[in-house]
Amino acid sequence: MLDIFSVDFMQNALIAGILVSLISGIIGSLIVINRMVFLAGGIAHTTYGGIGLAIFLGLPIFLGASIFAVAASILMAFLTLKYKERMDTFIGLIWATGMAIGVILIDLTPGYNVDLMSYLFGSILAVETNDIYAMLSIFATILIVVAFGYRNILAVSYDSEYAAIRGINVPLFYTLILVISSLGIVMTMKVVGLILVIAMLTIPVFIAEKLSQSLVGMMIISSIISMMFTIAGLVVSYYYNLTTGATIILVSVIGMMLFLGYEKIKTIAFKK
Repeated sequence: MLDIFSVDFMQNALIAGILVSLISGIIGSLIVINRMVFLAGGIAHTTYGGIGLAIFLGLPIFLGASIFAVAASILMAFLTLKYKERMDTFIGLIWATGMAIGVILIDLTPGYNVDLMSYLFGSILAVETNDIYAMLSIFATILIVVAFGYRNILAVSYDSEYAAIRGINVPLFYTLILVISSLGIVMTMKVVGLILVIAMLTIPVFIAEKLSQSLVGMMIISSIISMMFTIAGLVVSYYYNLTTGATIILVSVIGMMLFLGYEKIKTIAFKK
């Protein structure tokens, strides 16, 4: 099996998969405990506007998508903090606007024949060395932010009202969580695409949540689980000539179902 990773593009895919797994383990944990899954979905789809902008201006895709995603996350943070009762409306509006901007800008780009599938379902096998450097820099940024702000992020994530009483700047850290999440989402999209990105961010965390007793434990366990699913998906897609992003998600779903089955059997056996 290891011989498939002797090919250059598979080596890049493996490195990218490991980096994205580490990113999604950290970001996914923050998204789940802050109940930001819908927000993360909004950011992921809004990022399509950044892809269109990058193509239109001739910029690197990662750069355009990251700038757009960060801007969208800051806007969403402001609106959801100020108008909590209308949160779903604003997220849906920004989501649709971002995708519409992306489609229009791609249409306006002369002579560009875009492969929508690579953005919708990922293109991990097309990862280049520059992409890996971008993923590595984003991972380092996320790691530094979470490491130095862990206590405040933890407080805001679990009890924002108590955090505010303690003098923690809740809006600042709430926005910071969304910003680093948006960067993580952009990186994860390269592997599984914007349609499947939420599944990659949440399925490993769902399992890790039941196996850990702390936020940092959840991040570590979900990163390991995500790596296992990603590598297994890579291998399966290679041998059966399947779309890699979709295969990774399908492997993740099967893994989750097996885990739930194991939990059920363990519960029944414990009762007996």
